[in-house]
Amino acid sequence: MIHRFVFHNDRLSPVEEVRLSPGQAGLLNGWGLFTTIRIVTGVPFAFERHWKRLLRDAERTHCPFPFNAEAVRGKLDELLRANQVREGCARIYAIYNQVGFWRSDENFPRVDLILYSSDLPSYKEPVRLGLRENGRYAASPLAGVKVTSWLNNVWSLYEAQQAGCDEVVMLNERGEVAECTAANIFCVRGGRVCTPPLASGCLEGVTRSVLLEIGKRAGAPVEECTLLPDDLYAADEVFISSTNRSMLGVSEVNGHRIASPSGPVTLKLEKAFAEYVREYIEARSAAPGKR
Repeated sequence: MIHRFVFHNDRLSPVEEVRLSPGQAGLLNGWGLFTTIRIVTGVPFAFERHWKRLLRDAERTHCPFPFNAEAVRGKLDELLRANQVREGCARIYAIYNQVGFWRSDENFPRVDLILYSSDLPSYKEPVRLGLRENGRYAASPLAGVKVTSWLNNVWSLYEAQQAGCDEVVMLNERGEVAECTAANIFCVRGGRVCTPPLASGCLEGVTRSVLLEIGKRAGAPVEECTLLPDDLYAADEVFISSTNRSMLGVSEVNGHRIASPSGPVTLKLEKAFAEYVREYIEARSAAPGKR
């Protein structure tokens, strides 16, 4: 559930006072971008990585993005103070207003900026994963772009949960493993840690990018590898990662039991990631003029 105060463009308001219009064409067409940021002791973790991805996705989708990183970071800090968020998550949205025929002549900015926060969602561990064929289309020019057109993800997740699963593995048109609906996926076999490459159609997740960087010095190097469902079924360990979940061990994929949910390699990477987060938060908190 989102918190009471929302930042809409240049105004911090209670959510019930924020007005969005059917004349905002991008709102109803799903032409917009977003990112979800973990808040740790009041600090937005890896803000710079999220911002870099927003800039990249704005260019790929031709969505105007006339925003300044430090200005938006300041608004986000104000929002977190208003909602008294120390531990939780926040979202940054950019909604393209003035596009297409079905728009109004209201005095909207070209693109809306919306910020809001929430508590962390609850997850159980280990998780059970279903399987969705053709869940991702790797050849799409929008593959791996985090856009507000999110129906395929929530619909696939709903069907997986109706079948008794917690999440679902999305295969691309070649039958390769891409990701889950809102998480990247990793498998461990013989001590080797693999995650699908971006060419699979997966999102370049922030947690994924950190694990690719820190795995080697943690004693568990992470590689990009093309994976098939059989690779998951035969794995010693499988885990998923996302901003809100960090890392969660997997006990089952499409009815196949995983030998060691939350096994030693997963725990080693989880510990290294927690240390990375701690160092980031300490450095950011100590920076002049920063919270």
